[in-house]
Amino acid sequence: MDSIPSEPQSLPAIYIVMVYSKQVHRLGITLFEVLSEGIGLNSNHLKDMECAENITFLGHYYPACPEPELTLGARSHSDADFLTMLLQDQLGGLQVFHENQWIDVPPIPGALIVNIGDFLPLLSNDKLKSVNHRVISKQEGSRISVACFFRTESFEPGDNLRCYGPIKELLSDENPPVYKETTAPDYLKHYYSKGSGTSALSHLKL
Repeated sequence: MDSIPSEPQSLPAIYIVMVYSKQVHRLGITLFEVLSEGIGLNSNHLKDMECAENITFLGHYYPACPEPELTLGARSHSDADFLTMLLQDQLGGLQVFHENQWIDVPPIPGALIVNIGDFLPLLSNDKLKSVNHRVISKQEGSRISVACFFRTESFEPGDNLRCYGPIKELLSDENPPVYKETTAPDYLKHYYSKGSGTSALSHLKL
């Protein structure tokens, strides 16, 4: 069950989801290995921290909007996870905030979009940066996307008391910790209480 035939419409939806999730998980492991090396750690470091262990899939449907200038498909936010992989259709609408302006992310056939979530800046002591993004409404068509979130084991209070903070191997006198430690439930509580466009990491700054 490693590939999808040339005519996937004849297959049960659950089969396609299972195959897709397996491939996304493999890609996620590779990305965490590359990111680990990129910040100066052993390639297995983030993987050994179980960053690739838990995946949540979420489908988004954005109907056509007769007055798109009056609303957003999804407001400005960063993701409450380690890493997000996004598969979007050809309608577009995704924007990222870069250098004080919103920039369109045009869809590329067959490509996945990878967003850094808030937990990787926390772990990497800001060597990696999460990205603020949003979805603008469209007058034509309906936008469909599938997001895959690599996240912590649980966000329920009492279920995950593991503390997340800057990786000690990245710290030194010249590079002191930027953030204090937090648990996933405490982080998420603040994440949902903050205003739109405000970083959920700001309250952890030292």
